[in-house]
Parts: sequence; C-alpha cells; structure tokens
Amino acid sequence: MHDQAGAGEPDDFQRLWTPHRMAYIKGEGKPTGTGPDDGCPFDAIPKMSDEDGLIVARGEHVYAVLNLYPYNSGHLMVVPYRHVSGYDELDRAELTELGEFTQRSLRALRKASGAQGFNVGMNLGQVAGAGIAAHLHQHVVPRWGGDTNFMPVVARTKVLPQLLRDTRALLADAWD
Repeated sequence: MHDQAGAGEPDDFQRLWTPHRMAYIKGEGKPTGTGPDDGCPFDAIPKMSDEDGLIVARGEHVYAVLNLYPYNSGHLMVVPYRHVSGYDELDRAELTELGEFTQRSLRALRKASGAQGFNVGMNLGQVAGAGIAAHLHQHVVPRWGGDTNFMPVVARTKVLPQLLRDTRALLADAWD
C-alpha cells in the first residue's frame, strides 16, 4: 500500500490547487432566505469601500462590481441596490440605469482589457442557475479569441492572469 493512503496515486498530471473556491462550492456567504436582511452579499457590498467591495462604479440605483468567482478576468455584475429577485420587479429608473451601466461596463472592459466580445445576461431563479437568486444581478463577462483553451476544457480549471483588486482599479479608471 502507498505510504500516503488517501492522498491519491502519483500520475503525470500537474495540479493547480484552488482551496479558496471551496467557500463558493459550499455556498458560504449565500443568503439564508429571500429578504434583504438574510445575509445577502449584494446588500452588504455597497456598505463597503469600493476597494474592499470590489466596486467598479456606483450609480443612484445600481452599482457595478467584480464577480468574486469570475469566469474570466474582468467579469462584472451590475446590481440594483434594492433587494429584488425579478427583472420584472425593477422600476423604470432602475431598469434604465441597469441598461446604462451595462453599456458602460462594455466600454470600460474594451478600454481596459481589449475585450473582443461579451457574454451578457441574467440567471433568474435558482433552477435557472442563479447562485444568489434572491437578488437580481446582470453578468457582463468579457471574452477574447482563444480564452477557452485546454485548461477549462480538459482540466476544468480557469487560470486568471490578474488579481481582482488590480482588475477593479483598471476598470474603475476606464469607467466613463
């Protein structure tokens, strides 16, 4: 028997360990219910400094924030301050500013990182894939030719070339 039983068998694969993602996998920090006082991170983030909350820009009704668990570098979310779960619950002012912040996100990402394309959208409801279904948020994910390579396809691992705080500073500077 191998002297490190349970540690795995040696093979030719390299491992990239990402233990910080365990909090996401376990759902730590997710709201415990559907109300604004149930530990919703999207309600807590605006109370933080921009740097600590990874906020790129603040508006009157919405704010833009980096995703703590990004699909790509620069993965932003546009979030209303008001705790609502449905797109159809937004009032006209929130809806308008959400659209404007989405446009500004696209411009800032092009300017700061040369993004060549984008995935923009919302997952409405837990069954639709929303990680935090109780608070509406729109994803803006920058894309580049070749950004899907062997790492995510074969190794189910995403390699991000920049720290979130550095990405936040670049995008905040590029925000018009």
